[in-house]
Amino acid sequence: MRGAYGGPRVLLRRLREVMAEPVTAQERLDRIVVLIAANMVAEVCSVYVLRSDNDLELFATEGLNRDAVHRTTMRKGEGLVGLVADEAESVNLSDAQAHPSFSYKPETGEEIYHSFMGVPILRSGNTLGVLVVQNKAHRTYSDEEVEALQTTAMVIAEMVASGELSGPGGAETVGRRPAHSAGVSLSDGIGLGHVVLHEPKIVVKNFIAEDVNKELKRLDEGLVRLRASIDVLLDDGDVARAGEHRDVLETFRMFAHDRGWGKRLHEAVMTGLTAEAAVERVQSDTRARMQRQTDPYLRERLHDLDDLAHRLLRELASPDHASRPREELPENAIVVARSMGPAALLEYDRTRLRGLVLEEGSGSSHVAIVARALGIAAIGQLENATGLAEAGDPIIVDGFSGEVHIRPTADVERAYADKVRFRARKQEQYRALRDRPFRTRDGVEVALMLNAGLLVDLPHIPETNAAGIGLFRTELQFMVAPSLPKTAAQEALYRAVLDAAGDKPVTFRTLDVGGDKVLPYMRLEPEENPALGWRAIRLGLDRPALMRTQIRALLRAAGGRELKIMFPMVSCVSEFDEAKAIVEREQARLAAHGFEAPAKVRLGVMVEVPSLLFQLEEIVRRVDFLSVGSNDLMQFLFAVDRGNAKVSSRFDPLDVAFLRALARVTAVAGAAGKPVTLCGEIAARPLEAMALVAIGYRSMSVSPAAIGPVKAMLLDLDAGDVANFVRPRLERFDGGHSLRAELGDYARSRGLQIEP
Repeated sequence: MRGAYGGPRVLLRRLREVMAEPVTAQERLDRIVVLIAANMVAEVCSVYVLRSDNDLELFATEGLNRDAVHRTTMRKGEGLVGLVADEAESVNLSDAQAHPSFSYKPETGEEIYHSFMGVPILRSGNTLGVLVVQNKAHRTYSDEEVEALQTTAMVIAEMVASGELSGPGGAETVGRRPAHSAGVSLSDGIGLGHVVLHEPKIVVKNFIAEDVNKELKRLDEGLVRLRASIDVLLDDGDVARAGEHRDVLETFRMFAHDRGWGKRLHEAVMTGLTAEAAVERVQSDTRARMQRQTDPYLRERLHDLDDLAHRLLRELASPDHASRPREELPENAIVVARSMGPAALLEYDRTRLRGLVLEEGSGSSHVAIVARALGIAAIGQLENATGLAEAGDPIIVDGFSGEVHIRPTADVERAYADKVRFRARKQEQYRALRDRPFRTRDGVEVALMLNAGLLVDLPHIPETNAAGIGLFRTELQFMVAPSLPKTAAQEALYRAVLDAAGDKPVTFRTLDVGGDKVLPYMRLEPEENPALGWRAIRLGLDRPALMRTQIRALLRAAGGRELKIMFPMVSCVSEFDEAKAIVEREQARLAAHGFEAPAKVRLGVMVEVPSLLFQLEEIVRRVDFLSVGSNDLMQFLFAVDRGNAKVSSRFDPLDVAFLRALARVTAVAGAAGKPVTLCGEIAARPLEAMALVAIGYRSMSVSPAAIGPVKAMLLDLDAGDVANFVRPRLERFDGGHSLRAELGDYARSRGLQIEP
């Protein structure tokens, strides 16, 4: 090399000239390999591009047989080039032919070359190809030469990612190849559209520095601002106290001040890159390495480093890199994000939003609840979603299977277009059932009601002709608000809900926060087991002013009308007694101040803590109704964290043990003459809803999209026949099992519609 960093800088300056020339992408690549070979005094320079079929194709070469271009291919993992692609790490050998991975391709004429250096062509941690130099002499390439080649590979990565390059055979390069991944379904439905990144990437367009010293100064200034911003976060009053959240930020600050990270950034700039390109280069290398780690802790740290790099890019970026305004959302938008809260999702234009893809998130997360309320398809736990997708990419989100297709092939697009048309026809069939009574074939009435929590849910009442709102989640108003909603704001929402429902019943669940439902403006101590901790009614009873404010708003909103209030997470009778006393005090207070009282107040509890199953006889004597929270009840009954992908599917809601627990609730409530409603995802699926009817449930509350499929099944169902089928199977004991297969066979034999 011409000195420590002279070579790379000269190479980059000449690369800039080549990139500016008005030639085709192939011609540009041909000139680049000649330039690299001359600059590095290499006898061979070759570029291999990863195709959509996962084969590496020789796209350009200086030194090897030119006839081998677009003819020579190898599998990922085959030979030294395949090894570099597979491991996403550089390989530097003085005697390549002695390496066990060496693979000879006779058409290239490379048998006379001994030394070999290959570096991966990376973008966002994804391998797009391999850049290789070779010499006849036995030599080990210097660190500066490796650095120069890695820097050049970054420029080539942008050419590959843009989709400009294509071989004569028509095989698409990996940069634009279709990507298919599977995550976890958060909200049913199918969304076809184009990618909108929730936090748009800072697109680095200028890679090559004109003045290295100026870029070093910009980098240092950006690092100073970055570190200062994190210090401000840590000194903020909301996080200054000790706790898990502060530990996370302390770790974040540690990464920001890490000398190794800063050194790598400086070294990248010294090779001739701009400050932004250096950040992207270092983070892409880091992501490629950490994605191949099996240690979950190390893989989780990748998120921290991604966030840090993104923050630094924003500090360095010019104003034209600002985020896309929400009002510019394109038609048929699919939002892709690492994570997102419900308020952020609600900021998007709902008339243009068709789907949501998250790297995190579970079916019980707040954003999933809002996605279901908006009626958009949503997928969570899709690894590296933000790395796979580019803004504007065509994308298909299948909320039923949990699959996502990025840049889908024409065949896949046609298949999903047909699927959407089929679903549209099914929806038309469901809409045709709108005015038919909610009654089984043998005359048993089953009320289908809605789960709701936002004003956007209210139009679904007339659309579906639902029997009412069986669960109104009052906490969603608190979650999307920047501060604690005042009594007047709460009252306005509750009155609007009652007005929209008309003469149909509405059951309001009191504030269910705490645990994993954290309000940004409410200070809660970190807990080791938040799902079992200070949440729901426990928090309300310990903070009676909060509960009193909400009860007061509910009572005032329901003046002259019936009001149904239920309390969540009740684990013993005494908790209900305390909550009832608060309601009675607020009723007396309203009467004393001359407010119109509700025509009738009915109080109930959610059966979701297993301990209440053993106090049912006592609790039904006190309440006016029961609601079963099947999601939490199943979670607690089986000790399975429903937000943990590793165990959330371990047990089936049609397991005999769970159905027995649910049957006990209907039996005790029925004997006492108290109505019971099941609220939860189990009722939203036709097969599970059929089992609920069999064990005595005559009221279910589901998402709006589930009304049609469940009603279609109910209209064809013989409730007496299915009860005779299910109940004997609950009484026998054979070690415990799920009834899913038997119920599926039963439904098919009776011609019931059990598919969503």
